[in-house]
Amino acid sequence: MNQKLPKTCGVALLASLMLLTAGCSGNNKAVNSTNETSGSDTSPITFSFFGADANPNWNNMQDDVGKEITAKTGVTLDAEFDVGSGGGQDRISLMAASGEYPDIIYAKGELGKLVDAEAIIDLTDLIDKYAPNIKKVMSKDMNRMKYSNENQAIYSIPTNTGVDQQVFDVTSGFEIQLRVLKELGYPEIKTVQQYESALKEYVAKHPTTDGQPTIPLSLNGDGWKSMITVTNQAAATTGGAGDGEYYVVPETYQTMLHYKRPEEKEYFRWLNHMYNEGLLDKDSFVQKDDQYKSKISSGRVLGLTSVEWEYGDAENALKAAGKDEYTYAHFPVTLGTQYKDNTLQAIGVDGYGISITTACKDPVRAIKFIDWLSSDEGQVLRNWGVEGKQYNIENGVRVIPEEIRNQKINDAPTFANKTGVDLYTSFGVRYGDGVKDSTGNYYTTNFPEQIIASYSEPEKEALAAYKATTWKDLFPAEDEFPVKPWGALYNMQVPTDGDYQVVYQKTQDIVHKRIPEAILAKPADFDKLYDAFIAELNKAGAEKMEQEYTELVKARVSLFTGKDVQ
Repeated sequence: MNQKLPKTCGVALLASLMLLTAGCSGNNKAVNSTNETSGSDTSPITFSFFGADANPNWNNMQDDVGKEITAKTGVTLDAEFDVGSGGGQDRISLMAASGEYPDIIYAKGELGKLVDAEAIIDLTDLIDKYAPNIKKVMSKDMNRMKYSNENQAIYSIPTNTGVDQQVFDVTSGFEIQLRVLKELGYPEIKTVQQYESALKEYVAKHPTTDGQPTIPLSLNGDGWKSMITVTNQAAATTGGAGDGEYYVVPETYQTMLHYKRPEEKEYFRWLNHMYNEGLLDKDSFVQKDDQYKSKISSGRVLGLTSVEWEYGDAENALKAAGKDEYTYAHFPVTLGTQYKDNTLQAIGVDGYGISITTACKDPVRAIKFIDWLSSDEGQVLRNWGVEGKQYNIENGVRVIPEEIRNQKINDAPTFANKTGVDLYTSFGVRYGDGVKDSTGNYYTTNFPEQIIASYSEPEKEALAAYKATTWKDLFPAEDEFPVKPWGALYNMQVPTDGDYQVVYQKTQDIVHKRIPEAILAKPADFDKLYDAFIAELNKAGAEKMEQEYTELVKARVSLFTGKDVQ
């Protein structure tokens, strides 16, 4: 990384209210200018930033929202983002090894490496003294920001989940193209067998799409994306709760690598069947992420088992080309009717977040920046854009003009790059969908009226055929499940030293090798290969690792609930 420490340079003028003397300083002591509206320092300052997610639409804060953020706070971000689908793992490992860090970081699941390297500041006192908006939004969930029972420092402010989030739509599950559903008369899609039948019937009628071979089902086996499209679905289709690599027994909090569940073996047996029937893309485990997306954007992939954020770029290309009928519906597909999809089970406030590193020479200014973005004004700006450009206020109601909505839906990358809407989500805490501010308007643009207005005509037609208004209506409701007392386990920090990481990596290597091997095998060899896979996990130390993970889950439940868990 080309490390740049934050610095303040040049002259700051406040609309002729005052003339400031200015200098160029390497010690990041900001010139003291005052915004008379907010009473905060708005002198120019630059913070370096690294985000562990790719952000191809980032425009160096030269978009409408970015310019407004700088005008209000004085802050400019010298930002870099992970390239591709690495989740920041390689870059953050290098940071921890070299001791060179950006001022602010969104580390995702790699936070533990930085904490162990003593690279992250405990934000507890900074939040208490300088962050009234963060305290307001997180008032009911302060315990969920603490690192662990043993170390109750706040190293990360959760920004990828919204407080009091309501779910109005579902963007995951098993996807199938709208054109398929329409031609087949909108068949019932609840089990893998029904899903398979629809794909099989359609591809028999349409073996090619625009001159290329039609692909019934494609998976993304490129690196960690295989969790999203391959292995997570084994849990989801069999009543698992979406807890990463593990399954947690709700009554006891005992954990196991979820592949060990006998019912999940049957899901992988189904994928093996799909491959041998010629219905699963033969390149699923050798293609790269961009090749997978290229196939989707061509319109010839009928089915996916994923999440919109994973394939969204490709679907946006279809929308931009006017091929709405080639985009996807979402279904809660299970291995059988005895299972219930729990996509809508709530996790509470918990998730990846933003941190300030020890390299930051002005952490007070940094936390104030994050706090402003967490204010009502900052949240509305990040979610809605700039008034008069991305939305208007009519009779006290925020309204997105039709032409702006069309740009947002049909040319999403260009819209994001130009406006900055939704590009700054990770920089502050926020209220979730369905929460209203003091003006009676929603903080976010994801509420029923806006969601329904964003659907294409083929989507509306399909939903009407299934007697639904949004895709959520097809899924088991949130109130059918308890809130997870352990939150989002993908965000739980695990030991970064000792045997745990060694064993975990061994098991991951085994999973990435043996699951595809079993799926691509002859049906007669499946049981032998799968049973050998489980035995290999145990030989690598999985059982001891599972015991250690169980204790971590119990401690997390205790931290979140304030109750002793045995």
